[in-house]
Amino acid sequence: MEHEIYVYIAIMSAVTLAIKILPLTLIRGEIKNTALKSFLHYVPYVTLAVMTFPAILYATNSKYSGLLALVVGTISAWLGASLFRVAVICCAIVFFSELWILG
Repeated sequence: MEHEIYVYIAIMSAVTLAIKILPLTLIRGEIKNTALKSFLHYVPYVTLAVMTFPAILYATNSKYSGLLALVVGTISAWLGASLFRVAVICCAIVFFSELWILG
């Protein structure tokens, strides 16, 4: 049982290295396909969103306060608020919604 963790680490290392090394070795020229270029452009943003979204909802005591902070933060960012201001607004929304409304 204790040796299984080394197998897991080896597999994860191999997959990570394959993901990073294979594109460098297989794709030598410039990518001309616009659809593929567009897809590769948005991969980091989608990955960040997929990792962040569940944390927003489950980092609070109530999913509703996290959802409320997500909605208010999205609206404030859409209206041009800075990243720091959005973070402060979201923290305040979670704090007050869990303190007063959702108790």
